Amino acid sequence: MIDTHAHLNFPAFDGRRDTLLSDLLGSGISIINVGTNYQTSQDVVALAEKYDKGVYASIGLHPQNIESDFTLKKYGNLTGRESILEKDFNARGYKELANSRKVVAIGEAGLDYWTKPKGESKKREFKEKQKEIFNLQVSLSQELELPLIIHSRMAFEDTLEVLRSNKAKGVMHCFVGTLEEVDAYLELGYYIGLNGIIFKLDMDEAIKNIPLDRILLETDCPYLTPPGFVNEINNPFSLNIVAEKIASIKGVSLEKIADCSTKNATNLFKLS
Repeated sequence: MIDTHAHLNFPAFDGRRDTLLSDLLGSGISIINVGTNYQTSQDVVALAEKYDKGVYASIGLHPQNIESDFTLKKYGNLTGRESILEKDFNARGYKELANSRKVVAIGEAGLDYWTKPKGESKKREFKEKQKEIFNLQVSLSQELELPLIIHSRMAFEDTLEVLRSNKAKGVMHCFVGTLEEVDAYLELGYYIGLNGIIFKLDMDEAIKNIPLDRILLETDCPYLTPPGFVNEINNPFSLNIVAEKIASIKGVSLEKIADCSTKNATNLFKLS
């Protein structure tokens, strides 16, 4: 199986990262670690380059890592490379990182309106900055012919507007939307990334309507630990639990979900 969205570079895995990756690769699980800013994008590339195969990187700027008065106030006191905010999208720097053969996607890019400033003017400015940087990453993905890994939270209409204005392809990471949203993204040719959050929300109808050839498995580890993965920091070994849940909803075998999602990831990200 392939975990198409992990953050094994994050501090939660310090002291156990190499052992965990060795165990995962030995069990036949491949991983795409996803950058959230320039620093963590450097980290995921460096991590992937330590391995001949099975560990890959996606590079990009997460919407919550875009610097603004609001994000400085909300996240400015956090430490760690994953918390660094960027005022602008360093297209040249990210493009240089993409010279690595281990870079298979652009992202985690997109829009996040879950928390936003008060006041209509500040909200509008906040959203416009996110859309500007999202569009720059979409353009980079098209220039480099790499798929997008898209983060969209409370921002369906604006996300759809951006995606409809270009011919980029990719995956909707951590999908939690409605049947209508599934259909809209599928119509544009996007894959749907499913992880442990499907246990917390009523998504059965949406999942039933995702074709097997559009499903990707992911963990978003160290976050979104599925039930049954007790006393563990979430990691790619929990893919089985997510796959079993999807298989149950769709009335197919675990093996079918594992095989289809692996084929889908291999095709989208051109993995070798």
